[in-house]
Amino acid sequence: MSEIRYFSMFSGIGGFEHGIEGIKAECVGFSEIDKYAVAIYKNHYPTHKNYGDAKKIVTEEIPPFELLVGGFPCQAFSVAGKQRGFCDTRGTLFFEIARVLTDKRPRNFLLENVKGLLSHDKGKTFQTILEILSDIGYRVEWQVLNSKDFGVPQNRERIFIIGHLRGTGGGTVFPLQRSDESNIGESRSKRKIEKIVNTGHDGTNIYDPNGLAVTQKALGGGQGAKTGLYAVPKQAIPVLCANKGPVVRQDGRRLKTNDEPSFTLNTIDRQGLYDGYRIRRLTPTECERLQGFPDGWTTHGQFGFSLKEISDSQRYKTLGNAVTTNVIGAIVTEMVKAGCFED
Repeated sequence: MSEIRYFSMFSGIGGFEHGIEGIKAECVGFSEIDKYAVAIYKNHYPTHKNYGDAKKIVTEEIPPFELLVGGFPCQAFSVAGKQRGFCDTRGTLFFEIARVLTDKRPRNFLLENVKGLLSHDKGKTFQTILEILSDIGYRVEWQVLNSKDFGVPQNRERIFIIGHLRGTGGGTVFPLQRSDESNIGESRSKRKIEKIVNTGHDGTNIYDPNGLAVTQKALGGGQGAKTGLYAVPKQAIPVLCANKGPVVRQDGRRLKTNDEPSFTLNTIDRQGLYDGYRIRRLTPTECERLQGFPDGWTTHGQFGFSLKEISDSQRYKTLGNAVTTNVIGAIVTEMVKAGCFED
């Protein structure tokens, strides 16, 4: 098989690119407008050309390619948002993918979005997408996959859509199969989300770190809005308190014992919990691992000729918007095995 040429849309920090690195492939260009995501991307792929705003792409300027990949904006279809779909300007960006597919006619495409896309507007939005892709000339297949089944402890369900240009070779890819022929989407991982405190809000719930991590988010409210809050052990220093016997202090705060009510949650890193535990959100490095990126992937960005540090807030945001690279690698590998790129 010759080298696969691919074009990346809504590329973020390069999740598709990192996932594809395991096969022989060449990126002919990418499209991203978030300046922090672009800076992180360019730090890792400095030779890739950015075509910028998807609405302004001149398709005649893109070299020929065999695969289009993209995680088109999901906020318009997510249950965490207002689910306005195609009424939201972010939802209409799907039509920019359709425009590029119409003009360039690559053999295959791989798209990613939230699971809520399937049920949005009682399924009418997804049906519209399938009809458009079919009208363009593609045979389409799809499957909901969970990141926890691909080697990372994160509960992240996403729909993946593969298209094959009619008249080209290659078999079907979905459903992905394990060696025992059982469906990979039926949860290889036995781990589950372990909730310690249920406040009714993802940003203030407290989870056991021995369970699965909750879905990483780009935006949201609450202390642990982007990562969840976790009760983690911390070495505490015993001290004596007059008339009350031994107690424990952590970060300048007294820790409660098992027979006392906990402090009110009001901070992330300085909150005492029971018996030597504290509550904190995940670090950016932990989020990188949950998305399948190497440690430090988002620490720096290339801004023009300067390499600068990226703030934690932007690291959280860009990682929450990213795809899980392990899943991308598994899908593209199966596409190669199915002969999707063979003449």
